Amino acid sequence: MSAFNINSSSILVVNDINTTVQELVKTLPLHSSRVIKNEQSDKDEFLIAQSNAAIKEAYIASNSPKFIILCGATFRKEAQNSLLKVLEEPPKNIVFIIVTTSKSSLLPTIISRVPLKYLKVKSHKEASSIDIAKLDLKETYAFLKQNQKISKIDAKELVESLMYKVNQQKIKLSKKELESFSTSIKLLDLNSRPISVLTTLLLTLVHTKHKSRQ
Repeated sequence: MSAFNINSSSILVVNDINTTVQELVKTLPLHSSRVIKNEQSDKDEFLIAQSNAAIKEAYIASNSPKFIILCGATFRKEAQNSLLKVLEEPPKNIVFIIVTTSKSSLLPTIISRVPLKYLKVKSHKEASSIDIAKLDLKETYAFLKQNQKISKIDAKELVESLMYKVNQQKIKLSKKELESFSTSIKLLDLNSRPISVLTTLLLTLVHTKHKSRQ
């Protein structure tokens, strides 16, 4: 990918962190990259422990360019602050690549030190295949069981497609019910469990349909 022609420290704002890192590593010289992310949590949050690991790795001498890839959907403030000095004055041959899904997850002081590349691609939104007008608890349970390990990106796309479906089927929702869609997106951005967010939203839709029949 031409977007990954990287020879200096960069911030990459992308749709999916894991996919991006896999593709990015393929473009780098063999054995010259080190990926640092939070392996202890499914929240994908970059903490002070990861920051310390990155700094330690940066000060291991290298005779050729070494790429340190820092990954996180969100970055803890104290972790970012601890990186400021090494990002501003990186050791010789060290290139930092920050990979995240949201520019807003980074402090202005970080963005001012490292050039940012916005690589997110907006996909064409389509209505969900779920028939909301016929949605019941049995169908909801089956869907949730099938998608227990859905990713945050896929969950956000599903929420948006469900909103399109509501409009397509001209289903009347209250203000509170409409807000449940934007609330779902916000919760996903805050790294709530995707399956939990979808469960709440789909049960809200089932309740709405049941209410409209009464």
